[in-house]
Amino acid sequence: MTKVGVVLSGCGFLDGSEIHEATLTLFFLDRAGAEIIKMAPDIDQMDVIDHLSSQAVEGETRKVLTESARIARGEIKRMEEIKADDLDALIFPGGYGAAKNLSDFAVKGVDCTVNPEVERLVKEMHQAKKPLGFLCIAPVIAAKVLATFSPQLTVGNAKEELTKSAAEAIEKMGAKHIACEVAEIAVDEENKIISAPAYMIGPTISKVGLGIERLVNKVLELASG
Repeated sequence: MTKVGVVLSGCGFLDGSEIHEATLTLFFLDRAGAEIIKMAPDIDQMDVIDHLSSQAVEGETRKVLTESARIARGEIKRMEEIKADDLDALIFPGGYGAAKNLSDFAVKGVDCTVNPEVERLVKEMHQAKKPLGFLCIAPVIAAKVLATFSPQLTVGNAKEELTKSAAEAIEKMGAKHIACEVAEIAVDEENKIISAPAYMIGPTISKVGLGIERLVNKVLELASG
C-alpha cells in the first residue's frame, strides 16, 4: 500500500489549510487505496481570522497542529516525527496557512523562509526521489526550498492579480511557472513535483476537484513507478 503524507497547516483557508482542498486530497487518496499519514508542525498560527467577517481576531492564538486535527478527525502526527523513509509521497493542500504557517510568504514574499520541519521533509523527499504534490499557493514552498533544482510549478493561469503576483514570485525564487487552468496540473518529471491551481483560480469545489484528482493520481503513479 502506497504511504502518502498530507501536510496540513490549520483549519480554514484564511489562516490554515483550505478545507475543500484538504478534504478532496484525503478523499481521492483514500478512494485509490493509499495509506494516508496526516501531519502538521506543532507551532502557533501566524494569525487567527474570523472566516465570517474575514477580519483578524485580536489577542487570540491557535496551534497549527490542534487546528489541523479538526480536518484529520484527530488522527494526526507531529511533523517532526515523520521522515522520508516513512513515506512514498507527500502532498501539501493550499490555503493561506501554507503562506503564513508553513512559510512566511504572505508577509515576506520572495524573501520568505520556510518552517524548518517543512523544509527538512521536502528536501528529504526530493533527495529520495519521492514525488511531491503542491496545491493552490503551496507551490511557493517548493520554489523556495528547491530553488537550486529549478522546479516547474503552477499557481494557475497568471491572468488575475493574485495568480500573476504569485507566479512572478515563484520565478524570482528560481522556479519556472507553468500556466494552468483549474482542471490542469503541472508535472515536473525530473524533480517528481506535481502542482495544481485549485482555489487560486477556482471557482467551485467540483472544478477544483478535477485538478486535485489528477494531481493525486499522478502522485500515486510516480510513487509506484
